[in-house]
Amino acid sequence: MSTFDNPFDSLRSLNSSGCSCGRHLSQAEHEQDAAQLRCVPLESEEKRYETVVASAVMRALFPKDIARRAFLQSLGASTALAALSQFFPLKTATEVFASGGAIEKKDLKVGFIPITCGTPIIMAQPMGFYAKHGLNVEVIKTAGWAVIRDKTLNKEYDAAHMLSPMPLAITLGAGSQPIPYTAPAIENINGQAITLAIKHKDKRDPKDWKGFKFAVPFDYSMHNYLLRYYLAEHGLDPDQDVQIRAVPPPEMVANLRAENLDGYLGPDPMNQRAVYDGVGFIHVLSKEIWEGHPCCVFAASREFVTGSPNTFAALLKSIIDATAFATKPENRKQIAEAIAPANYLNQPVTVIEQVLTGTFADGLGKVQRVPNRVDFDPFPWRSFAVWIMTQMKRWGQIKGDVDYAKVAEEVYLATDTAKLMKEVGLTPPAATSKTFIVMGKTFDPGKPEEYIKSFKIKKAV
Repeated sequence: MSTFDNPFDSLRSLNSSGCSCGRHLSQAEHEQDAAQLRCVPLESEEKRYETVVASAVMRALFPKDIARRAFLQSLGASTALAALSQFFPLKTATEVFASGGAIEKKDLKVGFIPITCGTPIIMAQPMGFYAKHGLNVEVIKTAGWAVIRDKTLNKEYDAAHMLSPMPLAITLGAGSQPIPYTAPAIENINGQAITLAIKHKDKRDPKDWKGFKFAVPFDYSMHNYLLRYYLAEHGLDPDQDVQIRAVPPPEMVANLRAENLDGYLGPDPMNQRAVYDGVGFIHVLSKEIWEGHPCCVFAASREFVTGSPNTFAALLKSIIDATAFATKPENRKQIAEAIAPANYLNQPVTVIEQVLTGTFADGLGKVQRVPNRVDFDPFPWRSFAVWIMTQMKRWGQIKGDVDYAKVAEEVYLATDTAKLMKEVGLTPPAATSKTFIVMGKTFDPGKPEEYIKSFKIKKAV
């Protein structure tokens, strides 16, 4: 049962057995809603918390669906609510739940890169989600990922928008001193693309890309790993046949225009901006490489998580609330207007709208309609972390023995996030890992070394 479901609806299940993700009555409904986290917010924060508390009470009183359904069908929803209120102080419990523990630090600084991947973190400021949870958050636009990393490690930022591999790299000491870091929430799934210079319209076959110069936003990025994966699956060695270099996202379009690049696998809105400016076209969306892949995360040091637990909880709840709002297609245009201004993404609203709504010009003369071009789902699957580490090892960024499961558990806080999701009424997945398919190849998180060995093109021995 989701936070936003009616606990007095006898047709809803208390358990996660309806479908594979636990958010639908049936697998058929799940498949119709595939790739979208349907956390639909209610009319007001107060009403939402009332539902959360009532849901928790109903779970406790009726752990079996059959008993709850009989109770509701015999009395009706309104009478059942009145009866429950006589024996349990729902109003008082709602107030206590909403207040939470005392926040240790209300004034926070959170760094972000001006891309749509960070939408929940960014929009939570102008749209009031941080304030709702008692926080005064300054979201600070930052030039590049290395700066984000350094300012967070130096404690200039309390938390940050990071690429999903970055907390793993920081924890493992890849590219920096090892420091325990965490990724409590995924910011977005999908939402990237391979964009090529307009002069390459006739070079759609990757086999024709030998000698191309590509950009990715950072060495430790899903963009780097997905581009390398895509090239290798088409027979190109990314370290021998092309050049790949790190370019901050805000500089990608300018470099494409100046012909310093042939293309990039980058975040939006940089792909759509290249089309808008007439300098590039979208070759392939990243969701066509791996449907539902993670990109960015909300990240914080373990010191912050353990040292200021109530502040951390309020911050994470703010982002989960913003994520829930962002999942609704009808809210996407409003979000685009909120995050487009110069102090956030500094992009034309129409560019952001095309990304968030999935109705966009592709630069090849067509208008595409892909509703889940970018989507938002906060659950940090540990199998995401394991896959990322296999690619780190595949391309020589980490060496030696890696305890994949242990690192994934320590960094991708699936258990902690699931607990918090339950506290606010969300139904998290029953498992913390899952298999998935990347370009037709199934990834089993229980066999990472076998996965690495299966690739013909790699650096790893």
